[in-house]
Amino acid sequence: EVQLQASGGGLVQPGGSLRLSCLGSGFTFSTYGMNWVRQAPGKGPERVSAINRAGELITYADSVKGRFTISRDLPKNMVYLQMTSLKPEDSAVYYCHAKNILDGTDYWGQGTLVTVSS
Repeated sequence: EVQLQASGGGLVQPGGSLRLSCLGSGFTFSTYGMNWVRQAPGKGPERVSAINRAGELITYADSVKGRFTISRDLPKNMVYLQMTSLKPEDSAVYYCHAKNILDGTDYWGQGTLVTVSS
């Protein structure tokens, strides 16, 4: 069974930090690029960050550039999103997403809620 288990969300004050984690299982994790996608209430999804299979190509949305850092640990089948200097507008459900660019298959995790509020 394919699973992407995201964790690490919670309530944090503005200016604070959180680290999101996502564990992949049931598929060949190393052959998939990974994305973090967020969706705030009443808004469309936004891809926050992406990392390729080898971890050498990384992109960020302009809204998080300089504050968020994506990384992956291939042996552990993990991808992380370190979030710093959090703002209320970062509040959203964050999903990890795996995409195989060769055959187009993709998988979604269940999401983890991040709330930035004082």
